[in-house]
Amino acid sequence: MEGTMEVDYQQAFENSPVGQAIGRDRVIIACNRMFATIFRSTIAEMVGQTFVQLYPTQTDYEKTGRRVGSRLSETLSYSDDRVMRRMNGDLFWVKVSGFTYTPQDAHAHTLWAFSELSKPGVEGQSLRSSLTGRERDIATLLIEGKTGKEVAKALGISPRTVDIYRTRLLRKYNVAHTSELITLLLTV
Repeated sequence: MEGTMEVDYQQAFENSPVGQAIGRDRVIIACNRMFATIFRSTIAEMVGQTFVQLYPTQTDYEKTGRRVGSRLSETLSYSDDRVMRRMNGDLFWVKVSGFTYTPQDAHAHTLWAFSELSKPGVEGQSLRSSLTGRERDIATLLIEGKTGKEVAKALGISPRTVDIYRTRLLRKYNVAHTSELITLLLTV
């Protein structure tokens, strides 16, 4: 057809406004610029590394892998909102969507898309993304293991304000203790 341009899929991948990574057995074999930017790294530093470095804990990486692998095997795709770790150690909220090319071995060949939820105006539909920006900030610092006073100092607010938000989060998720809240936020 006249006027039809050929699509350069490599450039489309590299320049996508959404972070993307291709995984083989939970190892990053390719990623785009936005993926590296979201995780505060470079493409060269990310490629060849496992996804484990992007999770808050080894346990979270393992549990999420089992849960996501099961879903990928059944439906080929998966999506959720979760806390992840940047290469500088900071925790943040991200929407993750993935697809497997190999349902018989869900993690053998995957494609993942990542969008930050910490940016204003970006909200998903899950339980976690129903948090306000301030709730998300406080929850992220609690997941890092910070005390109420440390959270207050990091955010430049009073410890009483942190207590109010922590109480709201406990009620919102119907849990009695901060440790239960953290477990819920990391596994839902």
